[in-house]
This record gives sequence, structure tokens and C-alpha cells, in this order.
Amino acid sequence: MKKTAFLFSGQGSQYPGMGKELCENFKEAKEIYEAASVQFGYDVLKLSCDGSEEKLSKTAVSQPLIFTLSMAAFSVLRANGVKFDAVAGFSLGEVSALTVAGAMSLETGFKVIAERASAMQSAAESTPGAMFAVIGAAPEVVEKACADVSEKSGGYAVPVNYNCPGQIVIAGEEETVNAAAQSLSDAGIRVVRLSVNAAFHSKLMAPAAARFYDRISGFSFGGLNTDFYSNVSGDKSDITDLPSYLRVQMTSPVRFSQEMESMSRDGFDTFVEFGPGKTLCGFIRRGLKGASFNNIEDLKSAQKCIQAFEAGAD
Repeated sequence: MKKTAFLFSGQGSQYPGMGKELCENFKEAKEIYEAASVQFGYDVLKLSCDGSEEKLSKTAVSQPLIFTLSMAAFSVLRANGVKFDAVAGFSLGEVSALTVAGAMSLETGFKVIAERASAMQSAAESTPGAMFAVIGAAPEVVEKACADVSEKSGGYAVPVNYNCPGQIVIAGEEETVNAAAQSLSDAGIRVVRLSVNAAFHSKLMAPAAARFYDRISGFSFGGLNTDFYSNVSGDKSDITDLPSYLRVQMTSPVRFSQEMESMSRDGFDTFVEFGPGKTLCGFIRRGLKGASFNNIEDLKSAQKCIQAFEAGAD
């Protein structure tokens, strides 16, 4: 029996125009965007369509917009009766996943993502850092390079995203993470600097995480009504203290590669990504042989995904 996991996108794949086709063709998506606009205090669809790439790349902007698109895409598939057995997300996508899993209402999800985005934007401006994607290296090689450079310099560089086999992201203080990247490059390993000016999912986010926790501690949260696979543990997790979990998540590595292995172990073979782009589908393709996957971000992808599930039900 097939088991289906719903996956929710993280930051980085945003683009001008995202959400437009879903709103034009699905009333459920339009309703989500209208609710988001009320909650955030601005026209979310207008900003999504008219904002420049530079504007949309700002953390304070991209996170609320990606969350809204993810919830709109989910509402479309839910309206078509597609069932799922578990959820997972990548970084900010965990807020989307936890909302779908019943840990918070949609309204609370809007509030949580707004506070998260604001805290991380402030941290990026006050505590600059750098991030590099490392391609084709074993985890232990990347971990050793970061540890050696950090010990030698007294600085700070660590792996922060274990995306899929052969792809890891490192982050830290500018000079130190540059040195770690250079060390890996000198060893013949491909490294690519990411277009961010902060060290997300590292200890440099601790002030943001503390502020975030203070702001959301008084919110109302509920229990999970479906299985949730965690970035922090890399496995299925039953979260009872959501504010504390989200605080830890902001400074912990994203162990998505391990999550994929855990989901595969538990029998998941069908995946749907909600949000801009196909980043998580790409990770699934490289990490899980034989898995089927779809994404929903616009009319064509929504129709394709719905048709795939209808065909599977016949």
C-alpha cells in the first residue's frame, strides 16, 4: 500500500508571479490569499506578483509569501480529496507542515511565520554571515573541514543543511566559512556561495531564536493529528512544546537527507511538494530511488498532481 507524505518548501525558490495562477483558477487558493492579506496587513498576491526578485528575496518578505503559497496549494489538493499519511517541511516549511498537521490554526500559522521572518531578518542585518553549498562530498569530509578551520582560526563554521546525498550547506562567520569553503575547493570539491548574508540554522541565529520564542510563547497551539518528520531529529517526532521546538529548529541543522531515509524506512514512496519551485522534489529524486513525486505551485502542476492521484485511485 502506498504511503503519501506532503512536503513544504523552504526559502530560496521564490519568484515574482508565484500564486497568481492558483488564485485565478481555484477559489480555495484565493481565499487563503485573502486571509493572508488581512493577517499581514498588505495585499499578499499583489506583492507576490509585482515585487522584484530583490524585494522577494528579503527574509521578512519571502517567508510570509512562501507560507501563503504553500497553504494555498495545499488547500487545492485538499479540496480534491487527496489524502496523506505524514508531513515534513524544509526550514520555514516546517511551520507550513505543522499547520497542516493541526499543531496550529491557519491564523496562528500566519502569526508564527510573520514573527519568524521578522526575527530572522533582524538577525541577518545585525549578525552577518555566509553560506556555501558543497556538492559531491561525504558528510564527514565537510564536517572535518569546518571543524579544522574553526579550531585553527578560533572562528565559527558548521554544516547547517544536509539536503540530500552529495549536497550539504555550510554556514558561519564570513572569514571562517570562506576558509572552510576554500579548503574544500582546494581538495577538488565543488562549492557554491549562496546569495544570502546570514548564517541560517547556526548559533548565529540564537538572538533571533530567543526573540521568536518570546513572541510566540503566548500563542495557542494544539497537538499533531498526523505524523510529522522533523528537521532537528531527522526522524518522526511527537512535539509537545511547539514554541521550544521552533526555537531550537532555528539554530539546528536541517537534516532533510536523514528525514528522507526515515520516511523511506517507514514505507513512504509518494511525495507532494507545496510551494515555489521543485527543490524538495529534487532532493527526493536524488535521495530515494523509485519514489514518485509531484509539486504544486501553479495551474499546470496542480492539474498534473490531481490527475496523478486520480489515476492512482482507479
